[in-house]
Amino acid sequence: MADAFLPPERVGFVGLGNMGAPMARRLIGAGYKLVVADALAATVDKFVAEASNAGAAERSSGAEALAKACRVVITMLPDGKIVRDVLLGANGIARHLAAGSVVIDMSSSSPVGTRELHADLAKLGIAVVDAPVSGGVAGARARTLAVIYAGSDDACARALPVLAGLSDRRYRVGDRPGLAQAMKLANNFLSATALAATSEAVAFGVSVGLDLATMLEVLDASSGRNTATSDKFPNHVLTGTYAAGFANSLMAKDVRLYLQEVEEQGGPSVLGPVTGSVWERFAAAEPGADFTRIYPFISPR
Repeated sequence: MADAFLPPERVGFVGLGNMGAPMARRLIGAGYKLVVADALAATVDKFVAEASNAGAAERSSGAEALAKACRVVITMLPDGKIVRDVLLGANGIARHLAAGSVVIDMSSSSPVGTRELHADLAKLGIAVVDAPVSGGVAGARARTLAVIYAGSDDACARALPVLAGLSDRRYRVGDRPGLAQAMKLANNFLSATALAATSEAVAFGVSVGLDLATMLEVLDASSGRNTATSDKFPNHVLTGTYAAGFANSLMAKDVRLYLQEVEEQGGPSVLGPVTGSVWERFAAAEPGADFTRIYPFISPR
């Protein structure tokens, strides 16, 4: 087995958005040196300038330079198509990576697309570990993310120290890339359904005169408890901040991918289309809104 990626290994980190930036900071805190890239140059400059340890993060001067500086590359991007373009486009990073390198895709991508990416990168001698996360921006900052990962024994063993730099909550769900993405889609479908259903139930209670804060206290102590009642409503709806850091368009995309996978597998799809319809309508009505704003969308006042 090849050596594991231990600090102060240089890690390529692509995607410094709402989730990517705090995750990258966690890796710096764990002792890794980062070579960072993002579609927005200003985002990269800001991240490098604010890095807690001097010299811990450097700006990538291009795909080739990043690939030649690192043996492991993390992608944290909006969807699988962007991941594929960044890695295998005309001047993709993977085209310059040395054989034996590992790509850790922490984006939310389709299982099918991840399997195809794995097959194509294998031809270049590059392994893939798919490792999507759950827990939002707060989890990334607090080191409480659930890191769901899958890949070959060798690739996972080499990537594990990097994943450990992000969170103590790590769950290997299989030996084939794509399985972690399937697990993430199932999780996000449940989260999307719970948030929409909680919004509807709370709207009903408020309409008959119940106090919102009191409802949340009771629900969170009762059988209706879920992450919407324990986190999203108390921290973002009740406060009126609506700043969980995850866009409704991304949730709609994840539910869409889930439904596509269910259809391909011939699985049951009773509630799925209903949940999907709600999120598609919300994303179309308020493009890019924080996903916790589904409550005022469902219950306009």
